[in-house]
Amino acid sequence: MSSPLILLPGDEVPSEHLPSHDSAPLRLGPGLRLLSQPSTSPAPTDASTHVLSATQAGILSTDPKRNAVSILSFPNRRYVPTTNDLVIAQIHHSSPDYFHCMITPQTPQAVLGQLSFEGASKKTRPMLKQGDLVYARVLSTGLGPGAEIELTCVNPATGKAEPGGLGPLTGGMVFDLSIGMAARLMRAGSSTSDNEDGVEGLVVLEELGRKLEKIGGFELAVGRNGKVWVDCANGGESAVKATVAIGRCLNTIDERNLQPADQRKLVSKLLREMKVET
Repeated sequence: MSSPLILLPGDEVPSEHLPSHDSAPLRLGPGLRLLSQPSTSPAPTDASTHVLSATQAGILSTDPKRNAVSILSFPNRRYVPTTNDLVIAQIHHSSPDYFHCMITPQTPQAVLGQLSFEGASKKTRPMLKQGDLVYARVLSTGLGPGAEIELTCVNPATGKAEPGGLGPLTGGMVFDLSIGMAARLMRAGSSTSDNEDGVEGLVVLEELGRKLEKIGGFELAVGRNGKVWVDCANGGESAVKATVAIGRCLNTIDERNLQPADQRKLVSKLLREMKVET
């Protein structure tokens, strides 16, 4: 098994580490950018060769099935907003045209247009107040230090709340995770793999879904900024207990880096302790 490739900001991604699909364009994930400049590789290249450069430190991750590549940041790293990231933001205050949102305590406030919601008009726009939560996409981060971060709750090309679930988050609870764990959860949620050990050994979502199916399951929204929103569908006391149990499961797996077998044991243990019917 080859050793993982660790990159620092500014490092080029060696071409031999990239997935190759002639029929599909390469998808760039967080931590990478495309540069139109000569490669520093000693191999002869055309003057207009495109190269990939790391914008943050981390481990190179490739997904041959999706022809995708990204940087897995280290778990304790602070979140740096990147265009197209999905985030859970909290409303701080509003102005005539914008909601001003907190993404993390370390980043400047982001702006979210009051009409940046599916079907929104001046009469139908959501009336959000301080403390409310939204699931949004980073539309732009501007240039230079102190640049304004802009969010949106729609796909600019379609005007729809894609990829689904964008917009206000009502009910439920929010839990803090490392940004590394948040990234793993997002990949696990989007994977169609039948591997019994899940994506990167993460089976907790599948196990929780199976255990909680009897009480109506649960909804999950994961932000790249290290936030996860959890809501159980059936309401009532059992839903509150299940929601707390899910949050505790995710936090414990994040802190202890549990393997698949231990994740399954933890799910059963916490649901039993919270007296959640399964």
